[in-house]
Amino acid sequence: MSNKSKKSVLVAVITVLGALVNSVSFAAGDAEAGKAKSAVCAACHGVEGISALPANPNLAGQVPGYIASQLAAYKSGERANAIMAGQAAGLSEEDMADLDAYFSSMTPNVEVKLTDEEVALAEAGARLYRGGFAERGIAACMSCHGPSGHGIPKNYPRVSAQHREYLEQQLLLYKKGERRGYNDIMYSIAFGLSEQQIKELAAYMAGLN
Repeated sequence: MSNKSKKSVLVAVITVLGALVNSVSFAAGDAEAGKAKSAVCAACHGVEGISALPANPNLAGQVPGYIASQLAAYKSGERANAIMAGQAAGLSEEDMADLDAYFSSMTPNVEVKLTDEEVALAEAGARLYRGGFAERGIAACMSCHGPSGHGIPKNYPRVSAQHREYLEQQLLLYKKGERRGYNDIMYSIAFGLSEQQIKELAAYMAGLN
């Protein structure tokens, strides 16, 4: 193995280990306390963390640490959303950790039914998700989100068991630069994708289980 290859492997191992260490610190909340605090979340995200509205994300089964980090981003204004900014404004770090622990402990029990049109989109999306887009230097999505879309704590969220509409909406926000993502990774990726490719990816990720 060349020195360059060894260095690439080492960087990859350090990255994964760092993600796992971070997940421990962010998973330190109290799930039972989070359950009690989650009542206000149910209106938009469902009692079981599964939203009835496709524009709102499912929270059940999200990777440990991600929800806490996003609530902190809403509170600081780093991530813009008027409703969530208001919801996060009064939350302490402990509240965020508790909510994170509760939702990450839940089972993402989602039955996704794709239309014939969405199945065709998903087939094209599978190639992007698993093989990337070499023309733009875009790596396979599964390198960060996993082959089955389960994500890697805490910075790479679960994308399976999610609404297609929500996934498409967020990818478009990344493309426009309205969201940046961890280390600007998602902005860089989405910027190089067409809106059609975003539709394809969203359909494929929504169908993962």
